[in-house]
Amino acid sequence: MRITKVSDAEKFAAKILPKQPQNSKAIVESILKNVKKNGDPAVRKYEKKFSKANIGSLRVSPNEIKNAYSKVSKTELDALRLAKSRLGKTESAVKSMLKNKTISQDGTKISKKFIPIQSVGCYIPGGLARYPSSVIMSVIPAKTAGVKRIVVVSPPSSDGKIDPLTIVAADVCGANEIYKTGGVQSIAALSYGTKSIAKVDKIVGPGGAFVTAAKSLISDQTGIDMLAGPTELGIVADNSADPKFVALDLISQAEHSADTFCYLITTSEKLAKSVNVIISNLLYTINREKFVKSSLRNNGFIGICKTDSDMIKLANVLAPEHLQIMTKNPNSISSQIYSSGLVLIGNNTPSSAGDYVLGSNHILPTSGFGKIRGPLSVLDFIKVSTQITSSKKSLSKISKHLKVLTAAECLSNHYEAVRGRLD
Repeated sequence: MRITKVSDAEKFAAKILPKQPQNSKAIVESILKNVKKNGDPAVRKYEKKFSKANIGSLRVSPNEIKNAYSKVSKTELDALRLAKSRLGKTESAVKSMLKNKTISQDGTKISKKFIPIQSVGCYIPGGLARYPSSVIMSVIPAKTAGVKRIVVVSPPSSDGKIDPLTIVAADVCGANEIYKTGGVQSIAALSYGTKSIAKVDKIVGPGGAFVTAAKSLISDQTGIDMLAGPTELGIVADNSADPKFVALDLISQAEHSADTFCYLITTSEKLAKSVNVIISNLLYTINREKFVKSSLRNNGFIGICKTDSDMIKLANVLAPEHLQIMTKNPNSISSQIYSSGLVLIGNNTPSSAGDYVLGSNHILPTSGFGKIRGPLSVLDFIKVSTQITSSKKSLSKISKHLKVLTAAECLSNHYEAVRGRLD
């Protein structure tokens, strides 16, 4: 990894942040348009083209679900259930804070209620890889929120089947429907609806560049959670940190893909050099070496700052998806962080554990969006319903003020609708 001294956080961030690839918008638009027009046949056509799979029934049948269980070990099932339980406890605690409220003012009652979205689609990456953990992270918050219809879509492999562990995870977590389709075509089906797949109100879950582009394009008619890019990990560490832990954590996130953005911010030149040496030595012993090497070499960096304040400023400007803090006083540092998707505090809180079983959600904002939102949660599946009851007496009390404001905006008929009730 390149080591560089940082004196100006803003200028350095502008130079170092990876440039987002320009997706083939025309291709994505053509797939969306075709699925919208032709439905299931178009979905099957694109699965044949991209997954090399001949799909009969798009929906995973009860027998297929039963068969998937026979291919999953007890230890795998136990791990899924533990991850489900821990995340479920976190999400239930958040939901318990949402209390319905009625506000009364001069005879007007405003009721605020927290109600679940009616239907959601959860996109789970698949095909050559499998991500049952992403099933848990998307389905459990929706289930906890009380969503009535939870749909899971995931790309099949060339044999036309979804990975058994993904199917079992969806069933264990309470998904209502599972479909053998991925990519842009699945986003189109969820948004527009087909004969097999009824449309949903919101689509959540991580995907590649084409899936992200598709979510962006359909967001004018179907809700989405966020536009997620490649994995990001920032580590803020000082000379108290164990360089081996830092190296292992950077490698753990860099193994996702060659375009991850993983880096160390430190005040210690000694730590910087040690981490670099350890990573270089470990590269010859690890799995997925190609991804790790490409990612850390092309995108990664070690930034050396003069002070803790400089480290904090750079971390806030970069706003990484995951931010680990491994310093003498990690809580002091964390109290000044406002822009990261997830903050992991202390030497024994690795982001890799957070990706699975710590009880947090690994579907996180990237590309700087940690400045405006946090992890996917029960809040993404709940809307605030507002109901108002007013009386003639309460309208009379506000009438003169309403007249002033409607006149100021040249919308006199707004006032007349009220005055007509008072005459």
